[in-house]
Amino acid sequence: MQKFHIISCHVLWRELCFYTAISKNNFTFHFLQQGLHNTPDLLRAELQQAIDKTTGDYSAILIGYGLCSNGLVDIKARDIPLVIMRGHDCITFLLGSKERYQHYFNQHPGTYWFSPGWIDTTQMPGQERYNKYLAEYIEKYGQDNAEYLMEFEQTWIKNYSRATYVDLNFYDTTQYKAFTRECAEWLGWNYDEMVGESDLIQNFVNGDWDSDDFLIVKPGETIAASFDEQIIKSQALTISAHD
Repeated sequence: MQKFHIISCHVLWRELCFYTAISKNNFTFHFLQQGLHNTPDLLRAELQQAIDKTTGDYSAILIGYGLCSNGLVDIKARDIPLVIMRGHDCITFLLGSKERYQHYFNQHPGTYWFSPGWIDTTQMPGQERYNKYLAEYIEKYGQDNAEYLMEFEQTWIKNYSRATYVDLNFYDTTQYKAFTRECAEWLGWNYDEMVGESDLIQNFVNGDWDSDDFLIVKPGETIAASFDEQIIKSQALTISAHD
């Protein structure tokens, strides 16, 4: 039995709580707010602060993030090793492997992922989001300006053509699937479902860290992007006046 501290995006709280509950190990948790990946420097700062505040007899700190828009680049291991899944984002945890993620992305490059954690913690693209933002803009800027701002706000949606729902199927998610389908229909996107695989997240919390799926960052090392199929790597920490 080992003791781990988990620092993770809140988007994975259900999955991590469930699989840690059935793990042989002991855990403490620190969940960071969803959306930090949109500002990688902020994600890096808040994650590093959470790591630096972690003290105690932990075998490792488990980081519940992927590379996440390079938000993990330059993250430093202090006195406790860090364990990070090799993946670009948290969807890899739900799909079960970086290879499965990459295969689906290659087949469907215009995919926007939906999951229970994402739906619970953020305003997903769809009619509900559109109406919410439109009402806020009308109140602040008036009808004409609001319509212009909404046209601009919706331009990124043109980069996507598919809403794909994934979960690990350990509780009833009928409502989440229905919500995703409604969003896809309103946006004119295709709808798809992927069956999640729990092996990766179970290995993460059980301490079964195959080097192909996980990176262990030793004290005195920092995280860097590897720019290959491994996604992330560790390297010797360069000491600066700010460390």
